[in-house]
Amino acid sequence: MKNFVLIILVLFLSVSCKKDLVKEPKRLIEKEKMIDIMYDLSILEAIKYQNPLSVDSIDTNQKKFVLQKYKVDSLQFAQSNIYYASDYDTYKDMFDEIAKRLEKNQKKADSLVKIEEKKAAKEKKKNKNKVSGPAPKADGTVPPTVKKANVDSIRKTIQARRRMQQVQNK
Repeated sequence: MKNFVLIILVLFLSVSCKKDLVKEPKRLIEKEKMIDIMYDLSILEAIKYQNPLSVDSIDTNQKKFVLQKYKVDSLQFAQSNIYYASDYDTYKDMFDEIAKRLEKNQKKADSLVKIEEKKAAKEKKKNKNKVSGPAPKADGTVPPTVKKANVDSIRKTIQARRRMQQVQNK
């Protein structure tokens, strides 16, 4: 009986001592909206990682843009992020949802790339089969091909002729 009371007392103390590590903020962002924000931020980070010059060339702060899109200020986002991060299971579920979305969009992007590659291969094959050069005339003869002239060489030739004419005129 003494052991039973001791076990109950220990259980009661362990349950009653559990405190929330982080209090819920007054303006907590709902979970779905927080997932959307974190998804957009992760895409921006991926873009920044893959091609840093594309994002750095823009003078705007990308995080600020995303927060404005969802009508959330940075303090509200930070407090909500800390609150959700204090509960590991909830935070992990949120990131799992983000990973699913990213994977889904990755599959879409990969399929679009494959379609574009197939189109490019068909176009290349089509162009390869075509004979380059001028089209034959109605009588069946092919006009001679004209070589493209180098513009710099033409200018040099004209300048040389002018100099020769100036020397001859003197």
